Amino acid sequence: MTIDAKWYDLGEASNFIKLDGIEFRSYQFNIIKGIFQGRNTLVVLPTGLGKTLIGMYAIANALSKGKKALFLSPTKPLSEQHYSNMGKYLNTPQDTICLMTGSTSASKRKGKLEGAQVVIATPQTVMNDLKNNIINLGEFGVVIFDECHKAVGKYAYTYIANECVLKEVQMIGLTASPGSRKEKIDNLINTLGISNIEIRISTDEDVAKYIMPKDLKIINVDKSSGMKKIASMLKPLIDENMQGLRQLGLMPFRNFENMPKGVLIDIGNNIKKIEAKNYKFSAISCYTKLLNLTHAYDLLETEGIYPYYHYIDSLYHKEPKSRSLESLLRNQLFSESKRIAKEMMDNGEEHPKVNALVDYLRLSQNHRVIVFAQYRSTISMLVERLNSAGFSSCGFVGKRDGVTQEQQKQVISEFASGKFNILVASSIGEEGLDIPNVDLVVFYEPISSEIRNIQRKGRTGRLSSGNIVVLVTKDTKDQLNLFMSARKEEKMFKVINSIKRSLDKKSLEKALKETGQRHL
Repeated sequence: MTIDAKWYDLGEASNFIKLDGIEFRSYQFNIIKGIFQGRNTLVVLPTGLGKTLIGMYAIANALSKGKKALFLSPTKPLSEQHYSNMGKYLNTPQDTICLMTGSTSASKRKGKLEGAQVVIATPQTVMNDLKNNIINLGEFGVVIFDECHKAVGKYAYTYIANECVLKEVQMIGLTASPGSRKEKIDNLINTLGISNIEIRISTDEDVAKYIMPKDLKIINVDKSSGMKKIASMLKPLIDENMQGLRQLGLMPFRNFENMPKGVLIDIGNNIKKIEAKNYKFSAISCYTKLLNLTHAYDLLETEGIYPYYHYIDSLYHKEPKSRSLESLLRNQLFSESKRIAKEMMDNGEEHPKVNALVDYLRLSQNHRVIVFAQYRSTISMLVERLNSAGFSSCGFVGKRDGVTQEQQKQVISEFASGKFNILVASSIGEEGLDIPNVDLVVFYEPISSEIRNIQRKGRTGRLSSGNIVVLVTKDTKDQLNLFMSARKEEKMFKVINSIKRSLDKKSLEKALKETGQRHL
């Protein structure tokens, strides 16, 4: 493919990009022009539409002005992926492109930095090097924050952004999903000092033709009779402890099935503030039981018999046990629910979602599949069930489950090579790893987070059309989460566009004011 001459309208920066084979896309061109104005910019772009090229042009712009550039990615594997891409597409000597992660000693990083013009790094590494005066941001013209929605709270992005403000370094944030809460987006914009927002959605005229079609299918299943029987044993125990908290003035809900998870967290925070010992003890007792019971109930209804049994069994083996937990474990209904679950497992019974998934996979023509599930126990169960049904699957979990990054990379390599074709993944598969494009993404359960929802969907439909299947248990929190994620995703774009209009208005007012002053 020849080089499209339109890229050279971006000036000298285009000389620092190997443009041969890169398709000209007007939305990328216009976003890059916005970045070249020098303002801190938030780029919100659907997955697979070339945020990396936009980041590389920001780097090229800094290089053209004799400045260094820093590209930050949240994980080591993703940083390694960007390092490889920079080597392929940046028109600068390979030895001036430097990869910095925690696996390289500080002394070696310092040596690498001396001749580097482009630095690709993990944020924790850069934060440590800033604190130890190993890296000087004053030499940099731009810092790019990949997956910038993480730039909140105590995450290392926040510290680095504050240093950029002090050194007056341009910041570029890249994300497909900054969230739907206005407070969070405002916080992100304040952290990165954003004054310009470049947002595109899949229906925008200059983007739509590059969006691969994705077919979304919702598969609804009913609870089994065994699941209903166990649920009927847990429900009176949940109601009893909710009533206990309500009598203490701590529980605003009557029906736990409609209670958002955040409410329980808030109740726990309120209990910590209580000073009266007897009152606090009663509250803690009810609260602890309620936490365990509602989690077990949700596992049963949305995950399966094995995840439920695995969790209940872990409570019996937990040491030391609190008095409230011991009280719960002695309850006859609770112990009987465990016995029934064990009996169901021994009889080969599982959540109806499993059969629905197996049936769908047998009928579909999808060759490479990711199944997302929330819990390690669910992932183990699904891998065992899928392999027993004649499929070739492998679990994929994070470091918290004792898996190293090298082991993760090995699993991804085997998935890419076709050694197995179904990856059953926890949230570690949503972002931060170089997972190949897949034909089908399955949500074993809906999730309420719009950020994670977008990340999961973005694993398919990158290079060709893709399919998305969501498994939903009727009359459970699955239905609420399905509704909430769609609502939050819609709200996200409304909030961002509202903030963008506000920023654009301020920029216009500032420009008019400066123009007026020059004419005086």
